[in-house]
Amino acid sequence: MAWSLGREDDVITEWERSDGYATVRVRERGDGGVVARLDVMEQADDESAYERERFDDREAALDRAATWRGERDIDD
Repeated sequence: MAWSLGREDDVITEWERSDGYATVRVRERGDGGVVARLDVMEQADDESAYERERFDDREAALDRAATWRGERDIDD
């Protein structure tokens, strides 16, 4: 598995890729919305990227986070 859960609390759930150059985060907003964010650094072997999407519910954000992790999975 190339992704591991790095943080999980009442506000943030974040996964880090095993190479240390990418993270996916789901964060609760103060207004009740949820944000999913992909961050792949320039040093990564794959193409760098930054994407952020806002959702009305946590499940939709978690689905998007899972999709990003699947698309950005790497072989160890």
